[in-house]
Amino acid sequence: MKTHYKNKIGRCIGLSFLATTLLFSGCANTGARQTSAPYSPNDYADNRDGERHRNSRVGVIESIRVITTEGGGSSGVGAVVGGVAGGLLGSAFGGGTGKVVTTVAGAVGGAVVGNNIEKNRNQESTRYEIRVRLNNGERVVVEQDQIENLRDGSRVRLIDGRVFGY
Repeated sequence: MKTHYKNKIGRCIGLSFLATTLLFSGCANTGARQTSAPYSPNDYADNRDGERHRNSRVGVIESIRVITTEGGGSSGVGAVVGGVAGGLLGSAFGGGTGKVVTTVAGAVGGAVVGNNIEKNRNQESTRYEIRVRLNNGERVVVEQDQIENLRDGSRVRLIDGRVFGY
């Protein structure tokens, strides 16, 4: 009987920790990149409106400025929120002493995961302010996280608020 009870507690602790980890890892920022080609079918339209639209979104980079934001580290809010959520989740499992164990395990696991998520979100980041003079004379400023091989004087296309070289 004691062996069965210990296995149940261990299983509850494991499930609680796994559920907390999965719950909070879904909140992590992965810094997704655009992987599709930066062209749309409208770029090749052959009517007058399409031609005017296509030309107005093409231009030359006048300047690129690097913007660096400092990381804020961890304030502890992520650990507190994670700990509370993990404790609530852990308390849903077990009974008696097992319930206490799963609650504590959930709170500790949630605090660790919450603190790591907060640190990841507050890391130092580099962004780029790109000033573009479009073919129609309009000047546009775009801020984005990557510039790949762009530099002053590069011919670019502005699509969905992002600058792409061509």
